Amino acid sequence: MDDLLRNECDNDSIAIVPIGSDRVEEWRANASPEAAAWVGRTGFSAKPGSTCLVPGRGGRLACVLAGVGAGDDPWALAHVPEAIPAGAYHLDLKWSSRGLERTALGWALAAYRFERYKKATPPAALLFPGSAAAADTARGQARAVARVRDLINTPASDMMPKDLAATVADLAAGHGAELRVVTGEALLDQGYPAIHAVGRASVHRPRLIDLAWGDSRAPRLTLVGKGVCFDSGGLDIKPASGMRLMKKDMGGAAHAIGLADLVMSTALPVRLRLLVPAVENAIAGNAYRPGDVIPTRKGLTIEVENTDAEGRIVLSDALADGAADAPDLMIDFATLTGAARVALGTDLPAMFSNDEAVAGGIADAGRDVHDEVWRMPLHAPYRELIESGVADIMNGTSQPYGGAITAALFLQAFVPDEIPWAHFDIMAWTTRAKPARPVGGEAMALRAVFEFIERRYRA
Repeated sequence: MDDLLRNECDNDSIAIVPIGSDRVEEWRANASPEAAAWVGRTGFSAKPGSTCLVPGRGGRLACVLAGVGAGDDPWALAHVPEAIPAGAYHLDLKWSSRGLERTALGWALAAYRFERYKKATPPAALLFPGSAAAADTARGQARAVARVRDLINTPASDMMPKDLAATVADLAAGHGAELRVVTGEALLDQGYPAIHAVGRASVHRPRLIDLAWGDSRAPRLTLVGKGVCFDSGGLDIKPASGMRLMKKDMGGAAHAIGLADLVMSTALPVRLRLLVPAVENAIAGNAYRPGDVIPTRKGLTIEVENTDAEGRIVLSDALADGAADAPDLMIDFATLTGAARVALGTDLPAMFSNDEAVAGGIADAGRDVHDEVWRMPLHAPYRELIESGVADIMNGTSQPYGGAITAALFLQAFVPDEIPWAHFDIMAWTTRAKPARPVGGEAMALRAVFEFIERRYRA
């Protein structure tokens, strides 16, 4: 995939000219008579997503005009690789270095294919994006996005807790990180009863996956990802339509893993900790039940309102464990609620945070890198909706309103107020194909969060 990017311009490279509809006539006025006439005959108007292959002498292309809209977002030229012949190309434009990086990212991701089970032919248009640095940055981000997509796209038959643990083990080995995995009954012995309760009914033993990397004296950054490898709903079983895409319920873990990879690959000056509670929410005689009361690592007890609200239960132990280090920043990702999708649709991730500077910084970074998030409120009065008469907190409510907020308030109960924290409730799936974004697993808010933490810790 990242082989579509070159670090230098070939001698026979063909120019890609991004152009808006307001510049077509200006371009024609400065082009050769033959090129101007050709563009006129084709009726090319530079509509975003369009291309025009301008012929040159000897059967070669003179250049490629690419219709763009606002400019340097990652998807501005993502349509081009599929529309042009194989060969070497370069950008003919004056965007900023960050704009070049983003454009190169979209170009690289246009070649993404999930090929574990079915081979596909990607485009073969090789791009020099203007600098080797832009190509290198785009490669790193494209690999992280592709890793997230691959993990989510992999069916549960090949992506159970042991497989997630193996993925993180490979990551740890590649970066010289420390790894601890707590498995099965050891979860009870080592203080992760909530993870164990949700995962105990599966033949695939639950796990707490714990990676640590970086200088112990550096600021502590803790990433937590919901790793529900398949969600049947438990005894509150989902209908078939609701279960069909539940291989993606480990999408939060995929995001945390992809972000951790980026942090380590770019040598961000932090002490990184990655925590993934990995389970299958299955049905068996020992499955946890509605009305059960579950202990947690923090000492709070959870009354089970619904076994299909299992993600927040497993996250409670991981968040409590992560908070014990008093990190400078803690961020979790989870495919947590349908309510967030009802509120914001499938493309826009919901963000909750207990810290104004963190929330504002991530939102600003997301706008800058065209990976937007939308902040939702931690509306404290709704906390009463998840109060329990027999335990400290309940994992759901019988009311059909504000589900994303009450889920976030549940998680907040396991995060000390003094720790800056952000929670992302994500879809992790593209429902309609767009250039460089095929239907399937998708990284959402990943680039926004990385941009924010790079600004926070690289300065």
